Parts: sequence; structure tokens; C-alpha cells
Amino acid sequence: MPMIPERGFPEAEYAMRTAKAQAAMARDGLAGLLLTTEPEMRYFSGFHTLFWQSPTRPWFLFVPATGKPVAVIPEIGAELMRGTWIEDIRTWSAPAPEDDGITLLTELLAPHARGEVVGLLKGHETHLRMPLNDYERLLAGLGGLRIADATGLIRDLRMVKSEAEIEKIGHACAIASRSFARLPEIAAEGQPLEDVFRAFRREMLGQGADDIPYLVGGADRGGYHDVISPPSRRPLARGDILMLDTGSTWDGYFCDFDRNWAIGSADDASRRAYDVLWRATEAGLAAARPGATCRDIFKAMQGVIAEMDSQGGDVGRLGHGLGMQLTEWPSHAAWDTTEIVENMVLTLEPSLGYGDGRIMVHEENIVVRKGGAQLLTERAAPELPII
Repeated sequence: MPMIPERGFPEAEYAMRTAKAQAAMARDGLAGLLLTTEPEMRYFSGFHTLFWQSPTRPWFLFVPATGKPVAVIPEIGAELMRGTWIEDIRTWSAPAPEDDGITLLTELLAPHARGEVVGLLKGHETHLRMPLNDYERLLAGLGGLRIADATGLIRDLRMVKSEAEIEKIGHACAIASRSFARLPEIAAEGQPLEDVFRAFRREMLGQGADDIPYLVGGADRGGYHDVISPPSRRPLARGDILMLDTGSTWDGYFCDFDRNWAIGSADDASRRAYDVLWRATEAGLAAARPGATCRDIFKAMQGVIAEMDSQGGDVGRLGHGLGMQLTEWPSHAAWDTTEIVENMVLTLEPSLGYGDGRIMVHEENIVVRKGGAQLLTERAAPELPII
């Protein structure tokens, strides 16, 4: 079994991320960044907890123009935060609906309320994660503060991964790859799809995954019809096409890819769909090079998909970024002209529709290197496997 990476990151990793952010802030004229969401707080601090699943308490991290970030958090998180590189930790007893950290946050930002500009995530794929009433109250108490959209700044930082991040994602991919290799021993004709899901989760945990927050798929005769429904009690039957798509995590980093199988036998249309998608992925692998764009990758894959008439299955894009979140920027779509650079971690996810409303999806995870794409997943078989 390959070596298991070290958990967490050294302090130098967070110092590097903060320094890059501060250089970008100086370029954009920002006095700081106000961060309210889990990935961004973890990215700059190392604060890693499942407590974010509770919507009761807001959490704040302020990255100043110079110096270390400042945490403004509920007291329940103080001990964990003290284990990070953050030194300035300001807490309150939460939940406190009348003042959930707003007074502390106002005091922290008050020196900048003299016409200075603070960045906040406002764009696509972001959310505020604090009550809108509290946000409006905060701004009312900081009349001279201006808020700018820092989505692009954070996006540019997080899209390019460090080698330590890539190692964690690669480890998550290896765990899922080993688990997928065991699927023929787990799934069988007559087994309810719901039981296949449970058995596969157990397999991934046994292989070393920390969690499996995302597991979707489908199975039906001659092909599945959607890829996001919960599993049913319907037993697998001969002629079914089975797909499982997992987003499992290791040390807070995701893999995200799927695999397809036929149960007992495969019909010609499904074999052809699988072949088209496998070759579309090959085209995506060839196109994913520094200097190309997401649009280029999309067109390379779409050009192969066009060999087989699409009758649905349009999921809006053919892959995306990957890291601390199951899906991150950018998107492989005709509208996304993001330039591909070294150390981006991406998914290649071609899909198509065929037959009577059937769809098929194929997905791999890659890291972009100087010479092109490097697979992080164990490449799927070139022909539709039969169980």
C-alpha cells in the first residue's frame, strides 16, 4: 500500500497562502478580506471541523493587509483554533441571536471604516453564511467601510494547488480507485441498489477514507436515467447499467469520479456510449495543458461526444475544479475561458444521452503538470466492464 501523507499542513503552508493573498490585496487596493465560509477559513487557518454542519453559529476570519489572520469565532471553537497558527482569537458565547459576534467584528473592522475597502466573496459559487440581518447591521455600524467583491482573488489562489494539497487529493483518489476495483466483489445480480451503496461506503471506509459525504448513481435496464437520485430497493437485474459516483474525503480533501458496469451483459447502445465517453475523456486528457482554456477542454470532449446523437444528459458542463470542496472553480463549459495553469486539479466529466431517455457519465480526476495532464485516478477500463 502506498505511503499515507501527513495530516494537516506545516505553518509555512498557511504563511505562504496568506502572503499570496496579501500581495493580491495590495494589487487590488484592499485593506483586508472578511471570510465567512468553511473552505476559506480552513484554507487560511487550518481550522478543520465538522461543526460547520450546524447552521446555528456564524464564524469569521479576517485576513489583514499585513500580519496573520484574526479569528472571530464562537467560544466552542476556541480550543481547536488555538491548535492552528492563528494567534489573535476573539470569541463570544454562542448562539446569541441578539449579537452573534457582530460587536466583536465591528470593533475589529472599525479602523478600516475610514473609506478603506475590505473584500468579501460575492460571486458565483459563494454564499454569505451569516444572517443577512446581521450583515446589514454590521455595515450600518461601519458607515465608512466599503465592500468589494474578492471572489476572483480567492478563486485564483484556490484553483492552483500546492504539492501538499495535490498529495492529499491523490490519496483520496487512490482510496476510491481501490474501492471501485473491489466493486465486482460487492455488487451482484439480485442485490438491491440501496445495499450496493451501503456496501461500497463500507469498502471505502475500510480502504482508509475519512468520510463519504457524496455517493450517487443509478442502475436500470439498458442504462440509467439520472445521476443524483437516492438509491432504491430495486434489485440489480441482468442487462442493467450500474453507475456509482463518489466524493469521498481524506484530511478534508475530496476525490470526485465515477465508474460504470453492466450486470450480466451489456446492450450495444450502452457499449457504444461507454466507448464514446472513454475516448472523449482521452481527448480531455490531451487538451488539459498549461495555456489551454476550460473552453478548449470542453470543445475537445464535446467533439467526440458529437459522434453519438445526444438526447439529453446535458449537465451543463463537462468537469470542474476539485479540492477542499467536491466541486470548485473552474468549469469545463463553452462559456468558461479560464486559463489552465500548472497544479490545477480538475475533473474530466463527459456525459451524453442515448436511447429512450438514458444517460451515461464518465469521470476522471487529474492534476495539470508542465507536460500536460497527470491522472490521479486509476484510469477506467477502455471497454464497459461486466459483473
